[in-house]
Amino acid sequence: MKYIIITYGCQMNVHESEKLAYICEKMGYELTDKREDADLIIFNTCAIREGAEDRVFGNVGALKKLKKKRPETIIAVCGCMTQKEQTANYILKTFPFVDIVIGTFNLPNFEYYINAVKKGRQLEILNEGDPDESVPYKRTSGDNAWVNIMQGCNNFCTYCIVPYVRGREKSRSEENILKEIREIVSEGKYKKITLLGQNVNSYGNDLKTGENFSRLLKKICEVPGDFKLSFMTSHPKDLTEEVIYVIASEDKILKDIHLPAQSGNNRILKLMNRKYTREKYLDIIRKIREKIPNARITSDFIVGFPTETEEEFEDTMNLVREVKFDGIFAFMYSPREGTVAAQMEGQIDEKEKRRRVNLLLQLEKEIQEEKKND
Repeated sequence: MKYIIITYGCQMNVHESEKLAYICEKMGYELTDKREDADLIIFNTCAIREGAEDRVFGNVGALKKLKKKRPETIIAVCGCMTQKEQTANYILKTFPFVDIVIGTFNLPNFEYYINAVKKGRQLEILNEGDPDESVPYKRTSGDNAWVNIMQGCNNFCTYCIVPYVRGREKSRSEENILKEIREIVSEGKYKKITLLGQNVNSYGNDLKTGENFSRLLKKICEVPGDFKLSFMTSHPKDLTEEVIYVIASEDKILKDIHLPAQSGNNRILKLMNRKYTREKYLDIIRKIREKIPNARITSDFIVGFPTETEEEFEDTMNLVREVKFDGIFAFMYSPREGTVAAQMEGQIDEKEKRRRVNLLLQLEKEIQEEKKND
């Protein structure tokens, strides 16, 4: 028997697909890169932007002929998209050949759903769950090992679906994280360890036992072994001077900091519920560059947020000009059903959003050319 996993979205999804891969191989499936050869086809989905969902619908729909030709093939759709009950029901109704539809909190029980398919189609969406410690991973990211330190998010940025599909912040215990990292290092084949969380800077806030992100970083760096440490993603409101100091002082930590700004305008930042100002963001950048002169700083931006004016978009352009990031990711605002921003008046039309994102990406390209010539 053969399996294939098609993964959409963030590094967290990539890592969770490594868990699904372990489960599949434990059940006796072998990996294939061809859907037509697979006895088990899994879509691990993303709900951050509408385009990602549309790609999933298109790719699932394309399997109708294959399922008709090979009805014994099991097709599963899971992850953030299907954590939304309305979307899960839509998939079951629209694609009657899909066998399993489960959410993000159901993934550790994937073997159960595979075995249960013989009794009929499987739909289950758990609304909550603790970080899973029970299922190992089949690591598939070369010499990089992902380590999840927490799940969920408490920030409720008005554009973001994550708190609704990933739940509230729950941190893994420091003890279990360090145990996993020691095991990774002992294997001797991973040169890099990347910590994952929707907001790694808030690690430990829910534990109330003294754990925090700066302490965790220091503890990991004390683990003997030849490896480099990185992490993603940081929220500017929670990036403390202590964390900056630890990054600066520990040789094992890569000096790469991804710090999403999202906008350069204070009114838009407030509408986004980002809980910091342009001035605060620039102050954090200043502190990073003072303590870590060789830091590589990257960022994310959303353009065309509801009611964003041309002048407010120009504030974002000016922020990028001022900071001269080492790289940025720029996205057109995508309304997500169930979020506050999707209900806001003053939605920007697609043509204007596309114009703005292209201007921002062109500016980014010009800045990188300047850096090459410096």
